[in-house]
Formats: sequence, C-alpha cells, structure tokens
Amino acid sequence: MSQDWQNGGFGIYIHWPFCLAKCPYCDFNSHVRQQVDYAEWQSALITELRANAALTGQRNVRSVFFGGGTPSLMPPALVGALIDEVAKLWVLEPDAEVTLEANPTSVEAERFRGFASAGVNRISMGIQALNDPDLKALGRMHSAVEAMQAFDIARGLFKRVSFDLIYARQNQSLAAWEAELAGALELAVDHLSLYQLTIEDGTRFGELAARGKLRGLPGDDLGADMYELTQHLCDAAGMPGYEVSNHARPGAESRHNLVYWRYGDYAGVGPGAHGRLSLNAGRFARANQRNPEAWLARVKNQGQGTVEQALLSAEEEASEYLLMSMRLVEGCDMGRYEALAGQPLNMAAVADCAHEGLLVRQGARLATTPRGRIVLNAILREISP
Repeated sequence: MSQDWQNGGFGIYIHWPFCLAKCPYCDFNSHVRQQVDYAEWQSALITELRANAALTGQRNVRSVFFGGGTPSLMPPALVGALIDEVAKLWVLEPDAEVTLEANPTSVEAERFRGFASAGVNRISMGIQALNDPDLKALGRMHSAVEAMQAFDIARGLFKRVSFDLIYARQNQSLAAWEAELAGALELAVDHLSLYQLTIEDGTRFGELAARGKLRGLPGDDLGADMYELTQHLCDAAGMPGYEVSNHARPGAESRHNLVYWRYGDYAGVGPGAHGRLSLNAGRFARANQRNPEAWLARVKNQGQGTVEQALLSAEEEASEYLLMSMRLVEGCDMGRYEALAGQPLNMAAVADCAHEGLLVRQGARLATTPRGRIVLNAILREISP
C-alpha cells in the first residue's frame, strides 16, 4: 500500500513556533521569545526541507501551509525563501495552495504585500471573536476594530481568505452566537473555521477549570444547539460545512487540510511538526522535537529535527484513514479502508447506524448525516471491525 497516499496528495507543513503571547486556551506548540535570529531559522528550516525531500524523492506538492505559533511574525523574505526551496526540491503544482496563518496583531499592509509577493496565495486569520470583552477573555492581543482592519487588508491582497472564530465561549448565549456568526458570514470571503471552545490539559484554561474557576461555560445541550445553528446559518449563506468545523463556498475548501482528511502524505518541518510519509517500507508517523532551541540544535547536529519515527501497522493506517475521512461530509471510501485494513468495516453496525439515520451510503462511500456528525466518535467505535 506504499502508493495509498496518492489518494490524498502530498503537502508541506512548516511550523513557526513563536507568538507575541500565549493564549490561555491554546495547546499548540507556541513559545514567546524576545529575539529570533531569522537567518539561523531560515537555514535550519531549509535543512529540514531538504532532509524530507531526500526521503520522499520527486513528488507533486499540492499545498504548503505555514502554521504556528504566529507565522505572520516571519519576515516575508524568509517565507519567500522557504517557498522557493519547496519549488526546487519538489514540483510545486501550478495551482498549489500556499497558506499562511496570521494574527491581527502582527498585520500591516506592507508585510501582507510582502507575503503575497513571496508566493502566499491564501491567508487564514485567527480572529476568534468579534467583540472586545470576549477577545480579552480569550487572551487575544487585538481588538475587534484591529481584526476588521487586518481582514480588510487581507481581502484586498489575497483572493482566498479564511478566518477562525471560537464559539461556546464563557457566558455566550445562543442568540449572541447567532448574531456574531451572521455578521461573520456577511464578511466572509470563501472559508470559515468555526471551533467549539475545548478546554485542554496543560493550558491556562485547563488549570482554571481543574480548580473550578473557569465559570460560565455552556453545557453540552447548549453546545450542541450552537453547533446545529452554525450548520444551519452557514448552509443558508452558501458556505456549507465540508468538515466538522470547516465551512467553505464550493471549490474553496482548504486543500491542505483535505490532504490530512483524505489521508495523504505530508512533510512536517519545524519544532513540534508532525508528518506522515509513505516510503519503501511503508507509511511512517514522524514527530519533531518540540522545544525551539532543542530543535534548532538537533537540525544543526543531525540535519533534521525528527525525534520519533514509527512504522504504522495496517490496522493503524486503516484506523487513521477512517478517523480522518469520516470528519468530511464526503466520508470514506469503504474499498480503500478494506485495502488498508485487510478486512471490511463492521457492516452490521454500519447498517444499524444507517437505519438510525446516523450514516448514509452512496455507492462505495460511507458518510455521516448531520445527526451522526455530532456523535462521530461513538459511530467510529461501532463500525470498526
């Protein structure tokens, strides 16, 4: 099954680990540093790109994604150098998607023009809320006005612009979320990522919740109502959900995220980046050193920052494919699953879930219904062999 990845394509993920401040809900690999040696980081990131290319050989690159952290803190020249290196090492498809995540606090018109000139053609903005009290509660450093100013700059320079919002926030009512989402849909260009607030261990919010000091979070019923409202409003606005938390106008789905959800291959570059690479021996799960300075030292000494590399079993590959693909409205290819797993899904359980209105079969494809998407994890446990 060494060529299975071609069903999902190949992408490059580049992690920039630095932020201006650590948000209390964030469990991403992000760090605050007063000074960064950009030349040193450019050299190390290019070194790791080359190490990945030596493993994969020549491939077509469908997408490049600069994530973080706050990649919009990077100098445009550094971003351009990395895009140019990707194009030298692999074949960057003519319509390849090149996305950069941006926070409104690190946006200025000249910097965005530089990113566009460097080859970025899609911006994903971390706006998170459209009012100042909630932005403050989320630990964000920008105001709602600054967010709109940054969004206007992005909209004027890039054809494809996405932004994130978090809902089910502290003391947020269903009516308040409805009004906020309606406003967001009026602004939206072609893509929205709408995430329900989750409290993660190891975050400031996680610590507060453990001590009973994170008050006002909506209960499960209100959270479910907010999710259903989100689907309804986005459908009506012509931006249906194509994945559990992502909505787009038809044709504007995130190509990079589709590489993940369609279980393609991706090279992970930078501190804490993960990858999935199909090589001669099979598909490998790879993970990099998380600490920025330790990653930098490892790349200098060993030519790459990978600290974990595990060959996935057939069962693990099939399980990952099922988990990722069933997040999509298009669902999974049951024949592909069987080829990976060496056995079919539990078809009796599939039939039961379909009878209950949780799953729908269309030829070889199996997908959740809107009702089923809310209980996806339970469905996956039922239908796995």
